[in-house]
Amino acid sequence: MLTIYHNPRCSKSRQTLELIQQNSAKELTIVEYLKQPLTQVEITQLLSLLSCKPSDMMRVKDPEFKEQSLANASDEQLIDAMVTTPKLIERPIVSDGNRAIIGRPPENVLALC
Repeated sequence: MLTIYHNPRCSKSRQTLELIQQNSAKELTIVEYLKQPLTQVEITQLLSLLSCKPSDMMRVKDPEFKEQSLANASDEQLIDAMVTTPKLIERPIVSDGNRAIIGRPPENVLALC
């Protein structure tokens, strides 16, 4: 089973979803994280599956990142920012429950298919 943390307004997220649908027979769950914000626990779990730091899972060029003065924030503050401002989460993220991959470029996720 695959889960995609998806923003339908994002072209990369749409491309990634299409690639999964074309290349995987696995059941797919689509989580529109802007409508269903992730909890601190869910973000922490994704970070573990991604094997990355919170800053690597964030859209650091997004104006919200600068507006919230997150450049020198702690990991805990970055996770809290992703909870309260979900659009800061890099998209899309695809997980198979054992590992996760950021779909930039979209072809990255084929490793999970």
